[in-house]
Amino acid sequence: MRYISTRGQAPALSFEEVVLTGMASDGGLYVPEEVPTLTRDDLAAMAGLSYAEIAFRVMKPFVNGEIDDETFRGIVEEAYATFSHDAVVPLNQLDANHFLLELFHGPTLAFKDVALQLLGRILDHFLKKRGERAVIMGATSGDTGSAAIEGCRHCDNLDIFILHPHNRVSEVQRRQMTTVLADNVFNVAIEGNFDDAQAMVKASFADQSFLNGTRLVAVNSINWARIMAQIVYYVASAVALGAPQREVSFCVPSANFGNVFAGYMAYRMGLPVERFVIATNANDILHRTLAANDFSKQELKATLAPSMDIVVSSNFERLLFEAYERDGAAVAELLERFQAEPTALADAPLSRLRERFASHSVDDATILEVIREAHHRTQEILDPHTATGYRAAERERGDAAVPMITLATAHPAKFAEAVVKAGFPGVPLPPHMDDLLEREERYSVLPAELSAVQQFVVENRR
Repeated sequence: MRYISTRGQAPALSFEEVVLTGMASDGGLYVPEEVPTLTRDDLAAMAGLSYAEIAFRVMKPFVNGEIDDETFRGIVEEAYATFSHDAVVPLNQLDANHFLLELFHGPTLAFKDVALQLLGRILDHFLKKRGERAVIMGATSGDTGSAAIEGCRHCDNLDIFILHPHNRVSEVQRRQMTTVLADNVFNVAIEGNFDDAQAMVKASFADQSFLNGTRLVAVNSINWARIMAQIVYYVASAVALGAPQREVSFCVPSANFGNVFAGYMAYRMGLPVERFVIATNANDILHRTLAANDFSKQELKATLAPSMDIVVSSNFERLLFEAYERDGAAVAELLERFQAEPTALADAPLSRLRERFASHSVDDATILEVIREAHHRTQEILDPHTATGYRAAERERGDAAVPMITLATAHPAKFAEAVVKAGFPGVPLPPHMDDLLEREERYSVLPAELSAVQQFVVENRR
């Protein structure tokens, strides 16, 4: 198994190299050179297995023997033992054929835990084998940061620097990051928005000379291992509902597109999926592209679903690479135009996307309406991101006989402000977090300037 860049100019890498590299040297993102196959017999054999065992079987072809089976199985089992539910990602039935896939039972109550509890352990394994240390640098709109910190706080060979937009994440999200006082954890509040933070991380990866030879590692969804780990819950949930004997559909609250792309990879591997519904908030570049072929930047809007407040959807590049039939030059040219001016996809690639994907955009007023409506109909309180998915699933589902699985991406307690605005008294944090709002915080506020951020990293790494 080798990995190639979506822009076609970077060297192909092994699994170990791609995990430690993150973004490709040509500015692209890595994808597998060939997509492994799960046969109908492979899928049928997963019925009734533990989540960790399904994860081992789904991810093994991507690892390609670069971690021996015994060690990799141990890493997987250790990662998912940190979840509070025995099913790891349980399914919750909402109506006759609509299910909620609860991805929030990990340590930080968000879907990012599913990948990052695994990725931190894989990184530490490879760095220990090499006798190296590394610096993690990441940007977060809320959930990735806390999940990355929680996944890496105990790693001996990593220092982690997480940038979040100052005063633009929820208090619970911020405190989940800033109350981790481990020696290798550094939180930076950027006086700007998520895209400012993301741009500085990308610039740092493009030119790592400021670290004088120390390796810089990505833990956001640029890193292929994040996508690999997320493929698993699509397979596990579909098998639980009868795959491969019947198709399922998925609705995914999405901004940076990594979560949806993982589902698409599960489909490419052989999972029978009728359609993917992409749910967005008012920052709707994905919906505008699919619905109106409007692939353009618009001004960022602050919403009740802040983890989706993103202007540029980084992982969409991976799907564009597939839609353009893996023509890296065409993808590079499209994205160069996108940076300079409003643009559009070519007709054939857009048609390919529309064969498998639908989309729906939800504004803040609708988010509040859906939180109330879902509770009235199901007694469930949804977080604002999952609420976008709930509405999109109902508006854009295809065959009613096909099970619809909506991904619940976060616990509602992480976004109590939105829940209260919807008319509820709030949602209590789980017992292991009930003192979160009283814990000591530690973070630094920096201007949205690359030089200031890089200097902070240099001065504080161990």
